[in-house]
Amino acid sequence: MFAVHLLAFHFTKLKEDQITKVDRFLHQLRLSDDVLQDVAARFQAEMLKGLARDTNPTAAVKMLPSFVRSLPDGSEKGEFLAVDLGGSQLRAHQVRVSDDGKQSSQLESKFYPTPKEVTQGNGAELFDYIADCLSDFMDTRNLKQKKLPLGFTFSFPCKQTKLDEGVLLEWTKHFRVRGVQGTDVVSSLHRALQKHQDIDVDVLALVNDTVGTMMTCGYDDPRCEVGLIIGTGTNACYMEEMRHISLVEGDEGRMCINTEWGAFGDDGALDDLRTEFDRELDLGSLNPGKQLFEKMISSLYLGELVRLILLKMTKEGLLFNGKVSAALLTKGKIEMKHVSAMEKYKEGLSNTREILTELKLFPSEEDCVAVQHVCTIVSFRSANLCAAALAAILTRLRDNKKLLRMRTTVGIDGGLYKTHPRRLHPSTTRVPAGLALSPRAQLQHPASPKCLWGETPHIQIAKVSVGMRAELEYGLKREAQGQATVKMLPTYVCGMPDGTEKGKFLALDLGGTNFRVLLVKIKSGRRRSVQMYNKIFAIPLEIMQGTGEELFDHIVQCIADFLDYMGIKGARLPLGFTFSFPCRQTSIDKGTLVGWTKGFKATDCEGEDVVDMLREAIRRRNEFDLDIVAVVNDTVGTMMTCGYEDPNCEIGLIAGTVVAKWPLREGSTYVEYEKMTSGMYLGEIVREILIDLTKQGLLFRGHISESLRKRGIFETKFLSQIESFSRILQETVKELAPQCDVTFMLSEDGSGKGAALITAVAKRLHNVGQK
Repeated sequence: MFAVHLLAFHFTKLKEDQITKVDRFLHQLRLSDDVLQDVAARFQAEMLKGLARDTNPTAAVKMLPSFVRSLPDGSEKGEFLAVDLGGSQLRAHQVRVSDDGKQSSQLESKFYPTPKEVTQGNGAELFDYIADCLSDFMDTRNLKQKKLPLGFTFSFPCKQTKLDEGVLLEWTKHFRVRGVQGTDVVSSLHRALQKHQDIDVDVLALVNDTVGTMMTCGYDDPRCEVGLIIGTGTNACYMEEMRHISLVEGDEGRMCINTEWGAFGDDGALDDLRTEFDRELDLGSLNPGKQLFEKMISSLYLGELVRLILLKMTKEGLLFNGKVSAALLTKGKIEMKHVSAMEKYKEGLSNTREILTELKLFPSEEDCVAVQHVCTIVSFRSANLCAAALAAILTRLRDNKKLLRMRTTVGIDGGLYKTHPRRLHPSTTRVPAGLALSPRAQLQHPASPKCLWGETPHIQIAKVSVGMRAELEYGLKREAQGQATVKMLPTYVCGMPDGTEKGKFLALDLGGTNFRVLLVKIKSGRRRSVQMYNKIFAIPLEIMQGTGEELFDHIVQCIADFLDYMGIKGARLPLGFTFSFPCRQTSIDKGTLVGWTKGFKATDCEGEDVVDMLREAIRRRNEFDLDIVAVVNDTVGTMMTCGYEDPNCEIGLIAGTVVAKWPLREGSTYVEYEKMTSGMYLGEIVREILIDLTKQGLLFRGHISESLRKRGIFETKFLSQIESFSRILQETVKELAPQCDVTFMLSEDGSGKGAALITAVAKRLHNVGQK
């Protein structure tokens, strides 16, 4: 918790005041979960309007059929050209696709600018420019002697009646080319290409960029059935059932629908959520009243939105001592690249000062903090709105399939998504229950209600608790085992100690850089007791990361040394093997290694039964024999050790070098739960925070010592001297589970004593079964 306190210190009293001031001023841009759920419901209603023949003409979300009927199946091959128009650049591509048993593709590209005279000129000039760029690209790639098929990615709303024909409905983003709206853009490109006698190109397909994104990701992942663009503009497509598309003939199979969701709200559906800044931005745009959803999300507009907010805050005396610069009054002076730079994690504040100084605003420290928070609020609203609409599409996909739970992949592209410093996943809102996503910029999980960043610690922790509960329940289901991140592995430990256990047992404890062998003597009756004798052996790095045979031979060598040391080499004792790595068990004495952790990388072990590997190593040595009764996890051993003293014990918890793994969303990436909680990592987290605070001049007068620069110098034991981990853990559990009266008992050697007790209980239950 010291790490949490240090993070909180990032926001000193000064910073808290600035953030509170901005939050109050921009309260309309901070959308609650309920509001986002309502946005998703509104978008679902708009989708239905767009799909129906009767209501499509008046629908804001056009739901345009793409005539793309299926995804790649791996049999595709050949050489193709592609031209992509729609963003800040024109792109030409050469694509080679092979199916030689290794499904693969090669891409060669060249980028061309899209100057204002092209994007706001006339149609003939635009398509001549596209043809000239393609001719130049083919020349540089020595392709002019070949006849090649071409796919034309045209990222604007088109009404298609077939795959190679599309009539432009309207321009979006910064394009406003005369004489193209209402015409077939494929025919226009074909006429322009005919002027180049030295190239032979056949335009076979017109596609929207969202469809292209879905197909690209679908080539690698057959589960991909949604395409999403978050860049200069924003849009999404998905595979819809033909029976629901009354705009085209036929009801068998599926077709990709280009939603054109940028126009969501053009009919007033989002008026209550649009702020004065959204309205002012819209009035100053090239297409007032159009693409209103896009203007709240995409990179073309977010910089201008930030400028309008800063301008009003300055005029009201909330920033820069009320002094407005000429640059701040100038449209377009703040772009998305500036917003992203100001939001960067480490250098964000210094970037903010530099950018504001260039705008002749001469900011104070307080101004920089406030401006950075404005950028964050604008960016997060963008991600949350995008997520709400995406959630509506995913819900429709799941409903179409009549599934309670669906796993799917979302293909994502676009400069804003790929380059924003926080990688604003469109799952920062509540995804409907029962959906598991895998965007190709990897997100593979039922998402949490909002990004954990930026909320109070109590809300964050409560959401982690809710998320863990959902994962526990999901991991227990048979059909979820291949997908669940919290594996919920059965241990086949079916009973607790009852006090009748007795005898001599061996225990092995493998889980870190040291390996222990123990002899455990258990007495029952009135003089019930447990006596333990152990010896610790080192496991060299070359063994940890060598072969599996070398590792288990080393383990058996250690066992032989211990048996000699104790003088019991001739006895065939029952043995419990504490193996503190994730194993999938089929019985109490069979455990297949799922994957190594904690620095172990021994080869030829993953997917193998570790008990069998131990038995094989014992047979190779041929000096002694052991009765391997149980393979156990250290958490189970801990529970059994405490259960021997307290029959109410039914949970085992390890909070040490390693805690159970759970991939947890944090903003843009997945981090292992273990790395946020276990002793192996906490000291290093604190060191990174100290460095960051020092760089910002908040600690040590801004001077970073050479010692602090050394990785591993700040050990977790230092935290233990400052904070009471156990007290905080117990208080938090009490707060989150107030109905449960919990006693915390410190285990006495759960890995050793626990393994012996599990073995003893298993022998007792086995004997009872035989009788």
